[in-house]
Amino acid sequence: MDVRYQRFVRSVLSPDDSRELEEVDRLAVELHNHLQASSAEIDLVHVHRAQSSAVQTIVSIMLREHLGFREEVILTPSNGFTTLARPDFVYGLAPGRGPIAEVERGGTTTNNHDLKDLWKTHVAPDAQHLFLVVPNANWNEAGAARERPYTRVLQRLGAFFGDPRREVDVVSLHVFGYGRSA
Repeated sequence: MDVRYQRFVRSVLSPDDSRELEEVDRLAVELHNHLQASSAEIDLVHVHRAQSSAVQTIVSIMLREHLGFREEVILTPSNGFTTLARPDFVYGLAPGRGPIAEVERGGTTTNNHDLKDLWKTHVAPDAQHLFLVVPNANWNEAGAARERPYTRVLQRLGAFFGDPRREVDVVSLHVFGYGRSA
């Protein structure tokens, strides 16, 4: 199965954001290529009742060992928020700048993990980009697709880009869809 990929970017970028986005796009291409090369391995572990960490383990090899992301780093708290956001992975482009990466599975849309991940990126002063790795489909015991998170995530989170009135403080969102869809 091909790994699906969609990119969303704020409608207005500063020159610094545009330069930074070039590096973020390079990281996204490398992650997409790794996911594509690992798709058969991911398909084997992305089955009904599998551990959520199974897919994350495969993705973490690329993010940590090849791209230099750090795992489970607590982000700088934002003024007025008591949460200590701890994304799956963090990459530093410059002091206080960079993407976070989240790997989701069963609760992507049913438990609103996609919206929580976008919010986490929005409120964290040191995260401006989000890499969101989600299943194309989740399966029931009979082997049929019970939901299609990738498509839902594109609709839900894509609404926060393209119109300055709706945009949040996230420069770019990169959504990767793994696993078979039918």
